[in-house]
Amino acid sequence: MSKTKQISLNAFDMNCVSHLSPGLWRYPGDCSLKYKDIEYWQNIARIAEQGLFDAVFIADVLGVYDVYRGNDLGALRAAQQLPINDPLSLATIGAAVTKNVGFGITAGVFFEHPYPFARRLSTLDHLTKGRIGWNIVTGYLPSANKNMGAKELPHDERYDVAEEYMEVIYKLLEGSWEDDAVILDRESGDFANPYKVHHIGHHGKYYDVPGIHLCEPSIQRTPVLFQAGNSPRGRAFSAKHAEAMFIAPPLQYAKTAVAQIRQELIKAGRDPYSAKIYLLATIITDESESLAQAKYKDLLKYAHKEGALVVNSGWLGVDLSKYKLDEPLDKIQSNAMLGKVEAMSNSTIDGQRAWTLGDLLKLSGIGAPQAPRIIGSPKQVADTLQDIIAQTDADGFNLSYATTPGTFEDVVRYVVPELQKRDAYKHEYAKGSLRNKLFGKGDRLDSTHIGSQYRVGGALSTIDDYTDTGRPRPAE
Repeated sequence: MSKTKQISLNAFDMNCVSHLSPGLWRYPGDCSLKYKDIEYWQNIARIAEQGLFDAVFIADVLGVYDVYRGNDLGALRAAQQLPINDPLSLATIGAAVTKNVGFGITAGVFFEHPYPFARRLSTLDHLTKGRIGWNIVTGYLPSANKNMGAKELPHDERYDVAEEYMEVIYKLLEGSWEDDAVILDRESGDFANPYKVHHIGHHGKYYDVPGIHLCEPSIQRTPVLFQAGNSPRGRAFSAKHAEAMFIAPPLQYAKTAVAQIRQELIKAGRDPYSAKIYLLATIITDESESLAQAKYKDLLKYAHKEGALVVNSGWLGVDLSKYKLDEPLDKIQSNAMLGKVEAMSNSTIDGQRAWTLGDLLKLSGIGAPQAPRIIGSPKQVADTLQDIIAQTDADGFNLSYATTPGTFEDVVRYVVPELQKRDAYKHEYAKGSLRNKLFGKGDRLDSTHIGSQYRVGGALSTIDDYTDTGRPRPAE
């Protein structure tokens, strides 16, 4: 890989107090406690756009991290992704003060029926002028299912449900309204030609959606599709649907993880580079290496140990309070985030031994423990970012923060200009929608993407306008 490959960056955030760095809300100058304020999110969006980031990527969970000790006390003490507010409104809040940066919003397929959710996606795409992305998740916290009154499904069956959910979404967003359905005939008063707005006629195992989509087509119709599953079943799902993939393996496993995704894309009949792959990373930087290292040591003083145990227990699906500090974490069986379990099981510390709870705690506190923390001067950070991209064949990074907005401001101030000097980072945004900015091929799903096949006349179109709909057929 060329050292001058252009690197993509996202700001990775969450609508809560503590995302991946529990306890850092106490750090002087950190603004995490303002997560409830419109002005806070508008500032994040402006910083991301100043840095020419692809998107502000908003994570989410609809549940509580209560695997640790079997209760929610630790999560509440550490404010570990709790309290947590809804992520979708952040896209319109940020779009109101920016023109180019995208907004990747996380939403789980189990927690909202696809019929109203399709309307929410179209609304967001209209209001952001085509800058919305959707991070498709199947969920991993048992507490979410309990509070929705739903049974916890086996890991792979969650993806079976997600497959049908996507089918309904594609039919509504791509196949219900034809491109020329809106006619705006001022003489007759007809807004739309009703015979170009189709009932999708979906009758499946999990969902029954016979009718039309409630919204006229937006710029992208289907938002840019993000996905973060890195289990074997998750990779297959991503390869079929995702246009951007977010993974968080240990650095020594990242090359393998990226190669697995590229191979899955080929197996799915897609170009292996038709999707962007972002690695998770946290950057601590300053004018010099000594200042960056001093900043990192200062940040560590505020890390919350129990919060780290809470979030890692939730990710791995096991109660880490039951492990001794020197006990290996290589035989975990769970129904949670199998990609993290697989990565943990297939990586080692110093190339010699399996991870222990003690190792996990040493690397927790700032960012995710298995993902790289890159600490140094702008030149050192830029060198490392380019090396990682060259070694792994990834496309860029989802940047988690130690402090907010401080970590993002530091990257924009110090690292982006250094990468631009090397022609390893863009100097301006491309025009158009988020999809066109990322791929330069227009606003709509590519014709090779499965979602495009649900358009009227497509191979997977199943419109049903006249059976049990009460619709008269058009006059000949």
